[in-house]
Amino acid sequence: MLYLIIEALSKYYHIPGSGMFRYITFRAAAAAITALIISFWFGPIIIRKLREHQIGELAKVEAPKTHLAKAGTPTMGGLIILLSILVPALLWGNLRNMYVILIILTTVWLGAVGFLDDYLKVVKKKPKGLIGRYKIVGQVSISLLVGGIIYFFPQWIDPSLVPWKSAATVPFIKHLVLDFQWFYIGVVVIVITATSNAVNLTDGLDGLAIGNVGIVAIALAIITYVSGNYQFSKYLTIPFLRGTGELTVYAAALVGASLGFLWFNAHPAQVFMGDTGSLALGGIIGMMCVLVKEELLLPLLGGVFFMETLSVIVQRVYFKYTKRRFGEGRRVFKMAPVHHHFEMLGWPESKIVSRSYIVGIILMIMTLATFKIR
Repeated sequence: MLYLIIEALSKYYHIPGSGMFRYITFRAAAAAITALIISFWFGPIIIRKLREHQIGELAKVEAPKTHLAKAGTPTMGGLIILLSILVPALLWGNLRNMYVILIILTTVWLGAVGFLDDYLKVVKKKPKGLIGRYKIVGQVSISLLVGGIIYFFPQWIDPSLVPWKSAATVPFIKHLVLDFQWFYIGVVVIVITATSNAVNLTDGLDGLAIGNVGIVAIALAIITYVSGNYQFSKYLTIPFLRGTGELTVYAAALVGASLGFLWFNAHPAQVFMGDTGSLALGGIIGMMCVLVKEELLLPLLGGVFFMETLSVIVQRVYFKYTKRRFGEGRRVFKMAPVHHHFEMLGWPESKIVSRSYIVGIILMIMTLATFKIR
């Protein structure tokens, strides 16, 4: 909005410094700083309001007993994250860019689904919140909408997207592209839904999910920038998608929002993001990978989220299998997701989170390295 206003006024008036707004790097830095300021300014206000209305975390029976002390901590802090992402995006982003419009739509849509789940769970005191299948409907519906637009109307988004509309690049292998054709919309549904749920499953320890989201967001800021730059994309032999550079501003806002929320969510947490934040954050990560045609990088880039999700799947499948075969369910992990397993082994919460950051940073470096060694 601010970007468009300055652009319009500069056609008729000389505005000192207005030329800086043409640079994505400048607006990305401004978006990150704005997100931080909003988090620090509005964070305490929102936390206080949540506490006043007794919107607190419920005791979880599927978590270690040490988590009972967390009951009553304000939740739905995802409102801080959403505010810190969307306001900078609206201020510094190019709202004529369809990539930006799609990522904003995804954020708001999944944020609304998560908010409804938290509202039913915490305010209306329904233990399960939004019924699982309805949550999936919300995730699948936005995935179908975006996947359909990309596949059937790529020219609406960006003319350079047309030859890549149903394709995805393959990591480590130069010039190899996997074209999903009619199955592409289904791939988009799987990517966005799975990533949204993966971040949700990871959000079980203070600072665990938001810190790793911030790490992934740094990589996404770099990936979106080089994808939208002809020289860089040609040098790295990745698809040149002209408009994706604007997603760098959004990714930078996500970095700032993650750091700002981590300030309040670090152990011991003053607030939890709830599904309001986790579903939207996962959707943003999945959507950005879809838009820059790097869907197959997600298991590596979001490796921490992938491992958390895989631990839950393995636990459930093995438990059901052993129960059917031996009459008694057995477990691979002491408790799933895997961060609870480490807790049950006696690891302090802060150590689990810190080591997840180390793993996340290593995976981020490996992800960025794949662009050079293709």
